[in-house]
Amino acid sequence: MKTDPECIFCKIIAGEIPSKTVFENEHVIAFMDIQPTSKGHTLVIPKAHSVDLPSTEPDALAEVMAVLPMIAVAAVKAVGAAGFNILQSNGPCAGQVVGHIHFHIVPRNEGDGIGLGFRQRPPVEDELSATAEAIRTALQDA
Repeated sequence: MKTDPECIFCKIIAGEIPSKTVFENEHVIAFMDIQPTSKGHTLVIPKAHSVDLPSTEPDALAEVMAVLPMIAVAAVKAVGAAGFNILQSNGPCAGQVVGHIHFHIVPRNEGDGIGLGFRQRPPVEDELSATAEAIRTALQDA
């Protein structure tokens, strides 16, 4: 399994840094975020090191996706939340702080004051069409 000796999450996996682990199997570990956005904020990560979504092996993603819903439901139940967000960021400009792919489970309640920070704007039909075409082209090149 690929690891990075400088990565804080790899150090947690190796037991070098303590964590409040809530789930672990051969491929995945889930633990409490030490700077939680809400009560029950949990991180779910593959044990194999990769920096971001595009660099993560499909099998590692499949292992995370297989347990992510179960952990999310348990976190929501444990804290009595009404719902949850699953967040995953890629790159510092998107808010990724640790260079090891991870998924945030953020339990939510009505009026909790947590926002996603998306700035919505009215759609511009020509822009939507042009962007859709550019994405279709990029997919053909992938």
